Formats: sequence, C-alpha cells, structure tokens
Amino acid sequence: MSSPTPTLVVDNLKIVGVPSMAAIVEELSLEVRPGEILGVVGESGSGKTTLGLALLNYCKDGTRMGGGSVSVAGQELAGLNWRQVRRLRGQTVAYIPQSPASALNPALRIGTQLGECLAGEPATVLARVREVLREVALDDDDAFLARYPHQLSGGQQQRVAIAMAFTARPALIVMDEPTTGLDVSTQEHVLATVRQMCQNYDCAAVYISHDMAVVAELADRIAVMYSGRIVEIGATAEVLANSRHPYTGRLLLAVPDLDAKRPMIGIPGHAPSPLARPRGCAFAPRCPLADEGCTTTAPEATEVGPRHTVRCFKADVPLPAVPARKAPARVARDAAERPVVQISGLKAGYSSFTVLEDINLDVYAGDCVALLGESGSGKTTLSRCIAGLHHNFSGGLTLDGEQLAANSFKRTKEQRRRVQYIFQNPYESLNPRRTVEDLILQPVTAVRGKVRNGRDIVATALERASLRPDHATRYPDQLSGGERQRVAIARALATEPEVLICDEITSALDVSVQSSLVDLLRTLQAEMGLTLLFITHNIALVRNIASQVAVLERGRIVEFGEVEGVFANPRHDYTRSLMAATPNFQLAGGLHEVGATGTDGPQGDGPQGTGGLLPLRSL
Repeated sequence: MSSPTPTLVVDNLKIVGVPSMAAIVEELSLEVRPGEILGVVGESGSGKTTLGLALLNYCKDGTRMGGGSVSVAGQELAGLNWRQVRRLRGQTVAYIPQSPASALNPALRIGTQLGECLAGEPATVLARVREVLREVALDDDDAFLARYPHQLSGGQQQRVAIAMAFTARPALIVMDEPTTGLDVSTQEHVLATVRQMCQNYDCAAVYISHDMAVVAELADRIAVMYSGRIVEIGATAEVLANSRHPYTGRLLLAVPDLDAKRPMIGIPGHAPSPLARPRGCAFAPRCPLADEGCTTTAPEATEVGPRHTVRCFKADVPLPAVPARKAPARVARDAAERPVVQISGLKAGYSSFTVLEDINLDVYAGDCVALLGESGSGKTTLSRCIAGLHHNFSGGLTLDGEQLAANSFKRTKEQRRRVQYIFQNPYESLNPRRTVEDLILQPVTAVRGKVRNGRDIVATALERASLRPDHATRYPDQLSGGERQRVAIARALATEPEVLICDEITSALDVSVQSSLVDLLRTLQAEMGLTLLFITHNIALVRNIASQVAVLERGRIVEFGEVEGVFANPRHDYTRSLMAATPNFQLAGGLHEVGATGTDGPQGDGPQGTGGLLPLRSL
C-alpha cells in the first residue's frame, strides 16, 4: 500500500427504515486503504447493497441515515450538500452496478457515456476515454466509441462499466455484484481487469458479492455481513483458513466445490427481518452452537488477530464435522431403454446467423444432464428449442420417440405439460400483478383447462417447492429472490412434468439459497422421477447436481460424458480452459466425515472444525 491512511472510514454506521425506524444496518465500522479491495459477503437481505449505496451518500426510498459517519478521502459525506454530492460521485467515489445492460443508457453511444464525468477540452477528454478503454482490453477506435450498448456482448458491457468507473481516477470504487451472470472465462477477465485497475490507480475498492469463491480470488480482506451487522472481518487468507464465526463457516460450506471433495451444505432457516430480529445474537436461531446466553445478549466485536474481528461468543468452539459427499448417481436402466429426449443433427439460429450446429444428445428418464459453456455458446438456444420457445431450427427432436413440433403452439397440450421451463430471472418471469396462486395455476389451466381442485394443486406445488401455504396469497414483490425462484419451480411442477429445463436458475442467488435449491431439485428428482436439463456456467455446481455433462463451444458439443469422468480427466482443451478459469477453494484440513453418531470432533487446521477453507490460487 502506498499510504497507511485509509481511503474509506466507516464508523458505527446506522441506517434505519422509515417510518418503522427499524435498523437495516447498525454498529457497522470498517476501513479500506488505498489499493486495497474489501470483499463484502453475506446472504440476500444482510445489508450489503444498503452499505454500498451509503458509501455514495445515497439511501434507498424508505431508509435514511440513523447515525455514525462515512468518510471518503478525508471528506465526511453527511455534511455535503447535493451539489457537493454530485461532484463526489464519479470524481471521488465511483460505482460499478450489477447489471451493465440496465445501467448503460441505451440511447447514448459508448464514447459519450465514458466522457460524461470528465471536464476539460474535448481532445483531452477523448484521449482519456481511449486510454481507459485500452486499460480494460477494449478497442479504442472511433468505430467502437460509436457503438451503442446493445451492440456489445455482456462481457464488453461490463468492461465498459468498469472503464466508466475508473475514467475520473476516483479514490474509491464500489462494485455491486459486477460479475453475476457472467460465464467463468468472461468473469476471469473482468476480475483481472478490476484487480489491475485498482493497483494502477492505487484505488480503494469495496466488492459486494454473494459468490465466496470470487471474493476469495479477488479481495485482500473480507467482511461477512449478517442481519445488518459485520459479524467477521479480516484478511482473506485468515478468514477463509481460520473462520471464527459459525455463520462464516456455514457460508463457506454452502459454496459448491469444484474438486468434489465435500458436499454443498445450506444453512437451515432464514435471516430475520429488520422488524423481527431476535434478542441476542441474530444468527442464534440458525446456529448449531447457540446456547441460552446467545439468545439474550448480543455479542460485541472482539479482536482475534491483526485486523481480524468477530462478533460471537463461540468463536473458539468447533462446528460439527462435514459429512462425506455423495456424487449424483445415474439411474440404472435396461440397454434397450429409449431416451426420453433425443436430439439428432439439430441446427438452430436467428435469421441467417447459425447458433447451434450438428447437436446430438440423448437424455434418459431420471437423469440430470448439465449444459455447460460460455455466454454465446448456445446453451439457452438449445434449451428453448426443446421447450418449443425457439422454432428456427432443423433436425430431429423427439419426446419418448414422438417427434416434437418446433413451435410450442403446434405441440399438443400433453406434450407441453410434460416439458416445463424454469427461467433464469424470476423477477422478470413472474407477472407482478398476479398472486402466487394465480401464477401456479396459469400453466395448469393452459394444458388441462379449468380445474376444480385448484387450491389442492397449488398447495401441493408449494409444498414440493418448500414454501408455506400462506405464500399463495402473496405477490412477487412481497417475496425474496430465493422465494421467487421457488415459486417459479412450483409453477413448473404444478403440471406434473416429466422433463424440467432449468436455465441458470441459481446465477443470481446467494450460496445458501443456491444450495437449498440444489437439494430441493435432487429431492424432487428422486420423488417425482424428473428428468432435468440444467443449463449453467457454474462448473462447480455441475458436480453437485448433474450425472452427465455436455460442454458447448460455439454452438457445438465438444465433450460429453459422466460428470465425474469429464471433470477428473477432461479431454477437450475448451473444457480444461473452463475449469482453469473457475475460482475455487478447498478444505485445508481435508474432508472430515461424520461418524456413526454424527458428533465426531473436528480435525484439520481451522479452529472451527470445517477444516478451514483456502483459495487454490494466490491472492
């Protein structure tokens, strides 16, 4: 670090809701030095984004500052008027949003947007714009500057957003989930760009994410948030190898393991609402170590090492041991069994542009086949062809030996019932003006007509998706992200399908909810005999849910086989490159199996008994 003086100092920050005055974020203190990247992790609703916006002197509607202070580059934000705040944003503090597609103005050219926060002569501004584009590995010619956002790929849009943030050479960058939804190769390039830019400009950065593996790859320090408080903060290597808070340990166990040495283990229960936080430690109702003392008194922040603090009475008590992982098994079948979905010589595209070519794939009943590849490889196009949502294709596509029409409207109601689709974004796929009950019954009435036992169908679907009956009367905006995705699953299950297509359904979810959804899909697969087609760019997740994997590159399946075999010995260079680009960390102390009583003590290096989690790559 070039200077020991922190760029960012947050002291006892409190943000409250209005008019309830319930604390959304409280007792929050941290500092970030020049050139340092602080990763902020935690489940949805933990207050990460609220904290990030506060660093730009912004509070969402219905919230306001309730105390404490935020200082950036020596400026106390609370005392600034609106003109000073406008000068602050972009010049001193910059923001990289989660979705560049929605953050970039679709009506302005890239060159115009990059130069907006710069003052000076046009030639000077243009020279700086070209310079920052080269720094993020994008073209700096006139043709690129003249493009509109829709003419760029997702990775290019994200790099433009990064370039915009660094254009004015700010002292602090706030990044809110900037790699969510990106494939591993693009993500690797974006993370390398962020790391290099922070080093070049000696810029402090706060990186907000639910992806622990990405944070382990990028951040110098990690702050773990739960229910509006930082429950643990310290150096990345120290927190991952020697986590002291049970919540941190359980978050790490929920991360999918690329090496398949341990299972994904979600955290039971849900984080409390700011309006209904329990007395004492907010994590106590979900903590396997909690006792009566934890439920009566809230723990104070205690220093357990250099710049490493934790809020927990049980910081030195081991967590229960990790159970052994069981690989997803294929269903035994007769050699003469016919595939439930058979694709032969499929070719698909948009107008004259070919996306998929020579696709041959057999999916058998009860199996889970993962489609893996970078953005633009054709995963979603293939899945939409199977569901009848993309009709510009040729070749063979059969369901139990029966030819399927290209267009869903030309398929029989029974064929549409048997193949259901879960979309990536439940915020967009669920009609905000319909209740959950209406949403679940909609596909049922489409394939069966009017039903008399509608409430029973809804209740069964909600139960299968691990949702309470009272969710039926709610609207989508009254649900969390994980609950919305479960509603999307319940809607797909209501028709009693045989083939379920899951298109990137975990990409925007925190690791605990992701783990719970994977467990849910496994259970449903066993109980209902579902055949799953799981589209994802998350390689580590594939090993935890799929029995077979098809790797797509530029519209072709370049490798296909049993998951364990493909990942243990990838034959294609493209598969190897995807695995090399995937952030991952493993148990430092090895895998610890639960004994016969399920209470075997911990082993390994970490005092928490999780074995401690270490990043594979140097940070």
